[in-house]
Amino acid sequence: MDRLSIWQQNINKSPVCQHNIISNNFLVRKGINLIALQEPAISGTGLSITSRDWMPVYPSKQSNNPHNTRSIMLIGADISTENWNQIDFPSRDVTVVQMTEQWGKITIFNIYNDGEHEDMIRLLTVFHHRNRAALERAEVGEAHTIWLGDFNRHHPAWDSPEDHRLFTNEAMEAAEKLIEAVADVGLELALPSGTPTHKHSVTKRWSRLDQVFLTDHSGDLLTICDTQPEARGINMDHLPIFTELNLEVATLESTSTYNFRGVNWEDFRKELKQQLDQAAAPESIQNQRHLDKSCAELTDVLQEAIRTQVPMIENTPKSKRWWTRELTQLRARANKLGRASFKLRNIPEHRVHKEHKEAKGEYQKTLQNTKQQHWREWLEKAEDLDIWAAN
Repeated sequence: MDRLSIWQQNINKSPVCQHNIISNNFLVRKGINLIALQEPAISGTGLSITSRDWMPVYPSKQSNNPHNTRSIMLIGADISTENWNQIDFPSRDVTVVQMTEQWGKITIFNIYNDGEHEDMIRLLTVFHHRNRAALERAEVGEAHTIWLGDFNRHHPAWDSPEDHRLFTNEAMEAAEKLIEAVADVGLELALPSGTPTHKHSVTKRWSRLDQVFLTDHSGDLLTICDTQPEARGINMDHLPIFTELNLEVATLESTSTYNFRGVNWEDFRKELKQQLDQAAAPESIQNQRHLDKSCAELTDVLQEAIRTQVPMIENTPKSKRWWTRELTQLRARANKLGRASFKLRNIPEHRVHKEHKEAKGEYQKTLQNTKQQHWREWLEKAEDLDIWAAN
């Protein structure tokens, strides 16, 4: 893969939103190989929602109090573990991984910064100074660093300068400390200034809480860094951000197989009948050689019908077995309306906002029902050996 692609979002501990992110092939089609979540959904066991094709990376301090974890990363399982490693960081609100390739290395910080104090900013600065060699030097190539996540800070440098309500003396003082810390470690703003990322749940007004900061010498590698309004998700107040760097990431080759769940069986039967009509007329089997020949001819007919009528699908755990075509269609409709709603965010009375809300509700309800029904039916039919295949 010739790009390093990162998807980030604060999902407010929503299991539905996290399923929406990882349980279909949307991110696969975009070529995402790293997901950075702030305020992820954490189960009663202290673990987050994932799938077998994403490798979860929890904060180093996560085991101390897992239910208060506010940062995790999901690394694509098709990326060799020899090419990345986790770096310990003394907070459950920060997850750090370092990826190494022939071009050098990049250290990615997934950060949730509490809006009530400055402890995290100080911790990040101290950590960088104490680990400067590990972060800024590479045996080959160059060393790059990204700070991304929910920083909970407002400033005219990234918010709309006209939105004066955000720029209280207290808010400006807190943001200046973040700006000083970013400059101190040699980072600059990667997400374009003025791009909103958060919709307030009460006022319904947009502002900027989420950030992407990149080392100042890495700007030429940045191919895209922007929000994805159409993929906002169900009842989410933060927009996802898609960042792509021109850095090659070695991945394992995926294999393809036939997707029999996606077959239009009426078309398949028509194709099979047509193939059978063209085959030799059936006759009584006379001997073993005749039987073998007839079986081979029938197999060829079936294989040709499969080849023409059964779609292919890549073998990847990023697609949950309970995901259906209906969910894909409902998601597409909700995303389309979400994109329109975001464009018309300054016209709150426009009907598209209501349509988007209704589409999100239908998608959420169908997603939950489909998942529950799938596993209910699977458990009713499962035999002893099948339990080991459950995911």
